[in-house]
Order: sequence, then C-alpha cells, then structure tokens
Amino acid sequence: QVQLVESGGGLVQAGGSLRLSCVASRSIFSFGAMGWYRQAPGKQRELVARILGVGSTNYADSVKGRFTLFRDDAKNTVYLQMNSLKPEDTAVYYCNAVAGWENYWGQGTQVTVSS
Repeated sequence: QVQLVESGGGLVQAGGSLRLSCVASRSIFSFGAMGWYRQAPGKQRELVARILGVGSTNYADSVKGRFTLFRDDAKNTVYLQMNSLKPEDTAVYYCNAVAGWENYWGQGTQVTVSS
C-alpha cells in the first residue's frame, strides 16, 4: 500500500506564497503520474498540476504562471510552489499518484488565502 504524506498548507494573505510537499512511501519513478488536486467547499475536486512519468507537466489554466510543480527523486517527493496566491485558491489540496490501475491519495492539506 502506497502512502502519500502532505505538508506545507496554512493561512496566507493574498499575494503570498506557500510550498506544499508530498512524500511517497516508495520511489516516485514507479508512478505513471504524480501531482496535486484541490477541492474547495461545495465544488468538485479539480486537477491543479501533475507530472507524467516521461517528465512533462500539466497545469490548470487558473494556476499557470503562478504555481510550479517539481520533484526530488532522491527524496521521493513532489513539491507545489504556489506564488501570487489568490482567495480563490483556498481549498484542501490533495497529493495524487497513479500506478497502472491504482490511484493513491494523500490525506489533504488545507490552504487558506485571505483577501
């Protein structure tokens, strides 16, 4: 069973920055995709950013130019650097990893952006 442990959420003012971390219990090379989703109250969970096994990265249009996804293979960790945060970025952020037919989720970390 894969475990994904997230950290780095918190409360920040609009325009501020946060960095989320997700540590996997096994090599991230074993995943076909790994990234972050978020879910705001009353809304569906949505993709924020993900990196595919071949190295390409996808971002939601709403975060392009503000968020950066990168990874440290030696630490089995992916990071989401979030800059220029907006109140509409407020949500629970979930780490996700996909391996074949298996879909793994972290417990979620709250990000709150005040105006």
